[in-house]
Amino acid sequence: MQDTLTKYKISDLNHIEQKINNIVYDDIDIAIKQLDGILSKMPVQITRLINDSFNYKRVPKEYSLSSILFAFSNASGLAFNTHYLEYTNYPNLYFAIVGSRGDAKSEAMRIATNPLKIYDDKEYDNFKIKDIELKKSIAKQEELSTNKVIRNQLLLQNATIEAMHYTHYENPYSIGLYTDELDSLIEKMANKNSQEGNLWRIFFLQGYTNTEIDVRRKVADSFRIKQSYPTLLGSIQHQFIPKLFANGNLESGFIDRLLFVNNLTKNNKLSNKTFPKSTLTNYSSLLQNLLNHRDSIENQEQFNNENKLDSIRIEIETKEIKKIRDYVQNVINEQIKSSDYTNEYMAKMQISIHKLVLLVHLIKKSSNCNYQSKISANTVDLAILINEFYFTNFKIVLKYQNKPKNEKAVFSEILKLGLNNKIPQKTLAKLTGLSTGEVSKRCTKLRKIN
Repeated sequence: MQDTLTKYKISDLNHIEQKINNIVYDDIDIAIKQLDGILSKMPVQITRLINDSFNYKRVPKEYSLSSILFAFSNASGLAFNTHYLEYTNYPNLYFAIVGSRGDAKSEAMRIATNPLKIYDDKEYDNFKIKDIELKKSIAKQEELSTNKVIRNQLLLQNATIEAMHYTHYENPYSIGLYTDELDSLIEKMANKNSQEGNLWRIFFLQGYTNTEIDVRRKVADSFRIKQSYPTLLGSIQHQFIPKLFANGNLESGFIDRLLFVNNLTKNNKLSNKTFPKSTLTNYSSLLQNLLNHRDSIENQEQFNNENKLDSIRIEIETKEIKKIRDYVQNVINEQIKSSDYTNEYMAKMQISIHKLVLLVHLIKKSSNCNYQSKISANTVDLAILINEFYFTNFKIVLKYQNKPKNEKAVFSEILKLGLNNKIPQKTLAKLTGLSTGEVSKRCTKLRKIN
């Protein structure tokens, strides 16, 4: 999270090695290491789905992870919250999968969200049956014609912003936009002449912090979503990344709210084995447990004294609150040192960590439905790792915007750091891979310049 290593005065050798690794090692290597750490700490049903999708269907693991996090984020809705550090937090998040054509982006999203699709299919069938029954009763004058059947729905794929607003109004606990191609939505947002694009951007900006959305129309009914909860999952080819940073998307903060993931893992070997059904069943059971619990809360159809939808508050231990506070403070400290695109992104990391802590808790507790247990230290640690994983991916995305530093400049920064902290040249040679003679020559040159 730093611009250059030369800004730091460091006395601890291990700390120096960590800082150097951030430059020497490619961000992709760092992201892969973080991904491995995340998968080792996830529930076995999640890890198995990710690994089996990779082994049997060649789906990149990181694509599956983002899609799964989206699925649980959507399934939770406003039914669960945390309140600490003076904020009430909900786990709605926005995910963007970055890759090339044919690298199984769509398959990752399809597998992870299939339980949500099944839920929507059943609710659509129920809606059609009830709608037919209502029309029959109206024809018999048994009901007033103003009655209407509400269609319960979790996901929208092809929708206008007006449809998104109204569907969320009818489904107050959550609504998710699930799209194979984000570039068309991004293009609308980047078009200054597109009113719809501007409204989409406003919707996601307001929805990120769960604020109200007031929709007023001249020729149609107006309505108010008192507390919003949108989620987003989509894919985009890396060639279209520059559009993300165009015409207001960056300045508005929309980009900083996206959790990007790049193609990190590849499986080039076709499998002749069948994908285990038990893997899908066990994963679906986890997600279904969360949906069922959310439904039990939502179906109460009542408001509390604060005029908000009923929601279960998940408590967290005091020492874990301190851990989160210390982490956020560290992000703030690093943000102060940053002067590039990561500066504003780190501001949103201070929000996303709260969302991820709750989301990870819900995922981990979905096997036994013990949602109201207190949030544990392991949960906080995993949420922090996931937050850092997406920050690393954001830095990878920036490389499509910025030219990477050349090797000479990188070695120069490392050697400057070594000189400033009086690190032996043999140690610098070991860390950089340069010969001792080459290190000596370059250090001599740097001393003359400085």
